Amino acid sequence: MTETSSERKPEIVSSKPTIKRQRRGGAGVAMERIYTTPGVHPYDEVTWERRDVVQTNWKTGETIFEQKGVEFPDSWSINASTIVTTKYFRGALGTDVREWSLKQLLDRVVLTYTKAGKDFGYFATDEDAEVFEHELTWMLLHQVFSFNSPVWFNVGTSSPQQVSACFILSVDDSMDSILNWYREEGLIFKGGSGAGLNLSRIRSSKELLSSGGTASGPVSFMRGADASAGTIKSGGATRRAAKMVVLDVDHPDIREFVQTKAREEDKIRALRDAGFDMDLGGADITSVQYQNANNSVRVTDEFMRAVEAGTEFGLRSRTDGSVIETVDARQLWREIAQAAWECADPGIQYDDTINAWHTNPETGRITASNPCSEYMSLDNSSCNLASLNLMKFLRDDDTFDAETFKKAVEVVITAMDISICFADFPTEPIGDTTRKYRQLGIGYANLGSLLMATGHGYDSPGGQALAATITSLMTGTAYKRSAELAGVVGAYEGYARNEAAHKRVMRKHAAANDLIRTLDATDGAVHALATQVWQESLAIGEKNGWRNAQASVLAPTGTIGFMMDCDTTGIEPDFSLVKFKKLVGGGSMQIVNQTVPRALRKMGYTQETIEAIVEYIAEHGHVVDAPGLKREHYEVFDCAIGERAIAPMGHVRMMAAVQPFLSGAISKTVNMPETATVEEIEDVYFQGWKYGLKALAIYRDNCKVGQPLSDGKAKKDAAPAAAEVAAPAPVVEYRPTRKRLPKSRPSLTTSFRVGGAEGYMTAGSYPDDGLGEVFLKLGKQGSTLAGVMDAFSIAVSIGLQYGVPLETYVEKFTNLRFEPAGLTDDPDVRMAQSIMDYIFRRLALDYLDFETRSELGIYTATERSRQLETGSYEEVADTSGDLEDELETYAQSAPVAQAPAAPAPKAAAPAPVTVHSSAELMQQQYGLTADAPLCMSCGTKMRPAGSCYVCEGCGSTSGCS
Repeated sequence: MTETSSERKPEIVSSKPTIKRQRRGGAGVAMERIYTTPGVHPYDEVTWERRDVVQTNWKTGETIFEQKGVEFPDSWSINASTIVTTKYFRGALGTDVREWSLKQLLDRVVLTYTKAGKDFGYFATDEDAEVFEHELTWMLLHQVFSFNSPVWFNVGTSSPQQVSACFILSVDDSMDSILNWYREEGLIFKGGSGAGLNLSRIRSSKELLSSGGTASGPVSFMRGADASAGTIKSGGATRRAAKMVVLDVDHPDIREFVQTKAREEDKIRALRDAGFDMDLGGADITSVQYQNANNSVRVTDEFMRAVEAGTEFGLRSRTDGSVIETVDARQLWREIAQAAWECADPGIQYDDTINAWHTNPETGRITASNPCSEYMSLDNSSCNLASLNLMKFLRDDDTFDAETFKKAVEVVITAMDISICFADFPTEPIGDTTRKYRQLGIGYANLGSLLMATGHGYDSPGGQALAATITSLMTGTAYKRSAELAGVVGAYEGYARNEAAHKRVMRKHAAANDLIRTLDATDGAVHALATQVWQESLAIGEKNGWRNAQASVLAPTGTIGFMMDCDTTGIEPDFSLVKFKKLVGGGSMQIVNQTVPRALRKMGYTQETIEAIVEYIAEHGHVVDAPGLKREHYEVFDCAIGERAIAPMGHVRMMAAVQPFLSGAISKTVNMPETATVEEIEDVYFQGWKYGLKALAIYRDNCKVGQPLSDGKAKKDAAPAAAEVAAPAPVVEYRPTRKRLPKSRPSLTTSFRVGGAEGYMTAGSYPDDGLGEVFLKLGKQGSTLAGVMDAFSIAVSIGLQYGVPLETYVEKFTNLRFEPAGLTDDPDVRMAQSIMDYIFRRLALDYLDFETRSELGIYTATERSRQLETGSYEEVADTSGDLEDELETYAQSAPVAQAPAAPAPKAAAPAPVTVHSSAELMQQQYGLTADAPLCMSCGTKMRPAGSCYVCEGCGSTSGCS
């Protein structure tokens, strides 16, 4: 009988040492009830319903998953139940052992944790164990938090009990170590996880071997590891292997390392232009190297000061530490930024900052991270993660329930530490280090929604202060409970050796908390509790030590974010104000983010105004010029993409606000527009160092070629068969001919205003219709701007007369971003990213037919309004059915929200049939190409989640568990 993929077991080492089960200190932890009622099981407090989960690949029509009659609470969304059923239910489909109810999944995990807690002496009494079981069940049942995916995959099954998603490996300067690196990495990839490591111990290609030959260098060995990762991926996984490769900035091969992926991107472009299939997953992409890893340069304060001062910097031998080459620090810094501009790699890790917050320096330095850069710890270690849903702690009066949040953190961190007692690990060294240092990674999701709901802009002092206080409270509480656990079951084994350093880092966290400047009552209350918690943590830790070397990180929360029905993942802002929503029965709608009306109520708007604003957002996708909305409130509704996309430094400032309160780091990529310059990337990376971040990565839109296409490729014409010919065929040269306009021709003059700048455009046409010339008037006669516009107009006009299609110009010049930009006086083009963006949108509306404009995503105001009302941009008879019935169906299927949405008729509408995710909805609405991969499982356009991408359709990720 052939073994199915769900029955295969990863090769995970289960070499657990004998662990003492008696208590080493107090009589156990007393558990407090937060949500539950004595004598009532959490399952009895919710209404359950049966659903059918059917998942198809919308591109092929193939059914990729089907399980009928699954059981979930009626408050869970269709998307959440689909993702849990397809990703986390265990057992072969169609058999009696297949899980079919959320109760089975939760019991499998929670009861395993509770039993281990009792076995290893965590609870004071059996009653405390029961409280723990009920509270943990209630919080998971009501989507208050979630463990990371490996817990749901493995705990309570016959598979090895792997609970960690993040691994750090090590490699030394020997062939045995390098080959062992390949093996260990392969085992981790096979189990569906990722790993990172630092290659800086491997001597450079500029140094000699003991035998007298020249060393290969780390970049050479990267090729083998990359090929191994690609092979394991193609051997069964539906996503690329996730890995991080780090090299120190003083390594002699640093320049070669920096250029690896940039040069491969050049190769991809050349092969694509030659007709090869170079899209992600394409037949020919495997010929390109280094594509299975994220690359990061580990920079030191010494190097960054050299960049700042413009001095030279020494590259050092790996064998004796001597300087073997000096480089211009600024030139190397420019090369790093240039490579990132070209292909988004390498990212930056700030070595001295990382190790300044290291609790175990006596054991060893932190040299690397996991693939998403949030877990940073000792070599050969792992971290298990869990994330809390921040919106579950927002009261009806829109204040944050800090006390309940604190109690929830205590339950979750207790469960996370218990898991290390029974967990399995992929290698013996990883298992040994993890059991000795017990690194945990508690974090959160839905920060973006929380900030919007409380009336805070993501890139605002108030938003950053609230995020900082919540993060401080979370980590302070986690360490306080860790100190309490140390009094019951003992401090972590490596604590005595690192006691002074661990206490120093705890004091640094507490001191950073004291520096937070709160701005309103909400963050003030959270900060007051955080301050109290940190003082208690220091006092208890001084007596007991701590149970865990690390406590917190901010992970991507891709799949588990959907499990918790979160609108935003990790530390990310809201993706967009208009969302794609699945309905019962397989339909879908586009709806305005449910947080919007709540935020407007918080800021004091009347119901009538809220309805008008929600209706405006439904039509336009943004709040600019929304009726009745004050300009000072625009920032509250800024999103990751769209008309008011958050600036790159806004993301950096938010990361800087929360970084001092995390044991690890933050999984986040700072997205930059396609027009971003190398200098801007240099500045973002430099400011990351100044702000005290531990790691930073950027992604410039459309910098990568290897992305999957949403449409099938056009097949290349078959090459003509070889045949004998008497003589070579004559060469025919085709030249374009210019079709001049007649002396008298119709023209249209348009006055316009963009971001306060005024101008005039005169467009001349051929008598048989068709644009033939454009003249632009900007600035005073004789000015540089006027001269440049005259030259540009002549160039475009000549191109049109030589036959360059107008749609080509529209495609190239729309969406260009530069000042002046902003509000226009044109009702069809309300916002423009630049004057060029406006001009060519206006020309498209005036001279292109509807079908051509539709492909470019450009519509008139009337057409956009019609689409929201009828589901179609075209003026056709309404055959879509009764919209009120659709809305009623949606209302019945939607999860219970914290606050009702405004009952505006345009707050929801049937989604276009070509749309399958929020990313695709925004792509159609703004006429932009969302620069994200398609899901390899269901074909849906993915969206960013931390340092990777996540699919709204099935929960698959592009590399992060």
